[in-house]
Amino acid sequence: MKLRQKIIVLAIAPLIVALIALALAVRYQATILAQQQRASVEAAYLASKEAELKHYVSLAERSIADLVDSGRNDEATKDAAKAILAKLDYGDDGYFFLYDLEGRNLMHPRQPELVGRNLWELRDTKGSPTIQRLIAQAKTGGGYVRYLWEKPSTGKVAPKLGYVVKVDRWGWMLGTGIYLDDVDAALAKIDTQISGNIRNTMLWIAGIAIASVLVIALSGLALNISEYRVADAKLRVLAQRVVRSQEEERARLSRDLHDGISQWLVSIKLQVESGIAKLAAQAGKPEVARASFDRAANQLNDVLGEVRRISHDLRPALLDDLGLAPALDHLTREFSDSTGIATDFEVEGTIEGLNDVANTVLFRIAQEALTNIKRHANASNTRVRLEGDKVSVKLVVADNGVGFDVAGIAQHPKRGIGLRNMHERVNAIGGKLELASSAEGTQVTATLSRS
Repeated sequence: MKLRQKIIVLAIAPLIVALIALALAVRYQATILAQQQRASVEAAYLASKEAELKHYVSLAERSIADLVDSGRNDEATKDAAKAILAKLDYGDDGYFFLYDLEGRNLMHPRQPELVGRNLWELRDTKGSPTIQRLIAQAKTGGGYVRYLWEKPSTGKVAPKLGYVVKVDRWGWMLGTGIYLDDVDAALAKIDTQISGNIRNTMLWIAGIAIASVLVIALSGLALNISEYRVADAKLRVLAQRVVRSQEEERARLSRDLHDGISQWLVSIKLQVESGIAKLAAQAGKPEVARASFDRAANQLNDVLGEVRRISHDLRPALLDDLGLAPALDHLTREFSDSTGIATDFEVEGTIEGLNDVANTVLFRIAQEALTNIKRHANASNTRVRLEGDKVSVKLVVADNGVGFDVAGIAQHPKRGIGLRNMHERVNAIGGKLELASSAEGTQVTATLSRS
């Protein structure tokens, strides 16, 4: 995976994780709020129904209060009270019921088949003794009881909230109740609405996540395309520089060969031919031709020196045979001898361990820096220092010359080619090149990591 792709993935992954965490947090909080809202609605609804049931039972007690307080205990009086209670209803499923304290049904306007039956052992589908619980609550002074009972309007068993009291004088349990299936339906509707809201919120978050990922991906794609174009343009420029550098190097070699070696070889040829001619003309006097051959031999020595110089410029043998420090030492001595500029070379620390490419880069940078000093610096003193530690190796080339405008050279299209070459060499192997220049001199610092 390329670096830019890794960066995009690292940008998208935290976003997705954050959005997932946000979605989970929102869902958790929404679920808690939904439960709290449901509980609040249920509590408020039941509180109103409990108050309503208690009010109904109070009305029923008042409606038969005269008969109960009359002191009569005959069946006719009780039947009159039962008749009054049987007529008190509120809707299809709102009615009153009567039981004695032994569990026998005395009055039930919606299920008359239960009248006269002892339902003490009656249990609902969950095994709960319904009548026993109602009577027990009535004996404690009255109150609310939840139980299951058949709903008259539907004929199906439904949860019911009842309120019962005890009629002490006649030993009755009087009660009424409301069915809670409507409450459950209303709460289920609320649950459905809340679930829909949560689902819509999750869809919004998912949509935002997808849109964000697409934006990042498209931005990364646009950045890749842009950087690809920039890199392609830089590559073309670099290729042109390489070609230009090759042509310049070939031209330099051509000049060196033509202006130096070629002319010397021509002169040697003429000296040898002159010596041969003198030997032929004056065979008895070889000392006459000796001067020509001596001059030819001296010029051959000069040719060999020039060949060594060109070879050293192309690839110094000392760099391969003895290493970087000896090669730089030789380079600085040659520079001092050829230019007359006082040049010091110092080595500090450990510089072994660099690979051949790194050694070559540092040597070429020193070579390029010294060439620039010779051509432009007008310096009287130059210092080359090689420093090494466990982490990196640093090359410093400094002079006391006139200096130059670093920014101006960098922006000029036809100048500073040598500096650009140094930067490109160091950047190619992950190093760092620093350049500082003023009227007091110039310092070039190249740092290469050992890793």
